[in-house]
Amino acid sequence: MTAPSYGVALQGVDPPAAFTGMVREIESLGFGHLWVTDSSLHARNSYVYLTLAAVNSSWLRLGTAVTNPVTRHPAITAAAAATLDEVSGGRAVLGIGAGDRPLLALGRKPCAPAGLAGAIEAIRALWSGEEVTVTAPGFALDHARLRFGARPELPIFVSASGPRTLELAGRLADGVILLVGLFPDAVTWALEHIDRGAEAAGRPRPHTALFAYGAISDDAPAALAAGRSIAAWFPQTAPHLCRLAGLDADIVEAVRASYAGGEFQEAEAAADLLPDGFVRQMALSGDAREAAERIGGVLAAGVDSVHVFPLGADRMATVRAFADVMKTLAQPAGRQR
Repeated sequence: MTAPSYGVALQGVDPPAAFTGMVREIESLGFGHLWVTDSSLHARNSYVYLTLAAVNSSWLRLGTAVTNPVTRHPAITAAAAATLDEVSGGRAVLGIGAGDRPLLALGRKPCAPAGLAGAIEAIRALWSGEEVTVTAPGFALDHARLRFGARPELPIFVSASGPRTLELAGRLADGVILLVGLFPDAVTWALEHIDRGAEAAGRPRPHTALFAYGAISDDAPAALAAGRSIAAWFPQTAPHLCRLAGLDADIVEAVRASYAGGEFQEAEAAADLLPDGFVRQMALSGDAREAAERIGGVLAAGVDSVHVFPLGADRMATVRAFADVMKTLAQPAGRQR
């Protein structure tokens, strides 16, 4: 079966039995990808849950969304991803980024783009069976070699929202996980930076996978509330996208002052400062009709796939609604209801 160009991203917040039930339903709904966050202390272990997903699914492509080279040495990540790929019969994707706010609880900070690039190059070399000796920003390898077979072409997707990481992804990645909200201007801006990196490396643009956080519900206040917390992530981590969205600079600074936590769910107080219009630009926060407009807009702007990160009280209801929206968008215009 050819995997559709849409997927689901989950945190490992559910008990194992509940999670495996969600995996089976996600595959039954026709999704092609399942991503699991690697959020250190904020959720259960991503590789354990991805292994559960591998043995409880048949065709879902399975990836971290995302790991980083700070909490795990790149060689450990290389072995973990290659093992998942073997268990799943070649369905693994390594999603990796510089690291995010959960690192604060570990006393660490996100790595610089040079460290991320070095990690990607080392991982690929290990998968290719090379003996690797390197001293890179944040890690080193001394005559290191992976001592079991790995798939050299196992895809690497880089998570990015800032210009330097977007350009790095354009140069090096097989795919880019875009965390830029749900409005076309942000997508256009991001693709321009990805293209700069790709053109500098003399290669085509990699696959672009946009993550759509939030909720799809006929209960408008509940959907808006579900999208509000992730919207607060943008002033703290990607203020340049807030400027593109037209958010007042004073509000950006007020949110940054209020949001000092780790994961975006800890930003509730800061999120209350955000205008409803901004929340709707950054997150799924309405009914199926509004979701179709948002998703259709970013697809028209040039992203290759969209992946729902469900939030709120009934996450699987959002997953089901998203599947319906994507199937509707895939129909010829005359057949859409």
